[in-house]
Amino acid sequence: MLDAWRLSVGTLTALRVGHPSRVDRRTAGAAMLLAPLAVIPLGLLVGVIGWAGRELDLAPVAVAVVAVGALATGSRALHLDGLSDVADALTASYDRERSLEVMKGGTSGPAGSAALVLVLGLQVAALASVLSTPRGPVVAAVLVCASRAMLVVTCARGVPAAREGGLAASYVGTVTPLVAVLSWVVVGAIAAGVLGWAGYEPWRGVVVAAAGLVVGAALTYRCVRRFGGVTGDVFGAAIEVSLATMLLGAT
Repeated sequence: MLDAWRLSVGTLTALRVGHPSRVDRRTAGAAMLLAPLAVIPLGLLVGVIGWAGRELDLAPVAVAVVAVGALATGSRALHLDGLSDVADALTASYDRERSLEVMKGGTSGPAGSAALVLVLGLQVAALASVLSTPRGPVVAAVLVCASRAMLVVTCARGVPAAREGGLAASYVGTVTPLVAVLSWVVVGAIAAGVLGWAGYEPWRGVVVAAAGLVVGAALTYRCVRRFGGVTGDVFGAAIEVSLATMLLGAT
């Protein structure tokens, strides 16, 4: 579990941790399960920025921009890079190999740039609304962590890798479908509890979690159909769209 923890934190955050002594498929699967816990420092960072901005009576939208920027910095913008690459690949061609080549290129084209603007704009606008509520900073922190549960979907058994030798090849198929389902049941329960505590109707937490799951899973499914499987970029894109959806639902 220590190796899994180090792998999860080292991959998903910019925090410095020791290198895992062993990385096999079992370790990789456990690391994906631990993803929501591994990014707790990033969730706390977003929550603290939101709380401080409100206490200082700063403009909510400006505070949300800072918080989203801090979240991107704390994850080395890894997921945003994935979002941009996936958008470019999906719009580049219906030829699988051409799309994978575009995704691997790493440069951001018109579709990738538009995807970043739209998804980040949605995250900022929704986060500004969430942070303006009395317990909004806590809700925002929890949703940041919850969005990382998308990794158990992208790495579930039955979801193939788009190419051999890529980042995704080490992680795909490492999570059983039952564990993936149970993980999201826990996410839904936590979201219901936190949003209920924050003054929302408890059922809304379930809806927020379900919406994030459905949108992230739909993107994953689309990528599997187009690319023949998932890549590390798909992991990041699924996280970003799931977070944007859950923040919007919380408004």
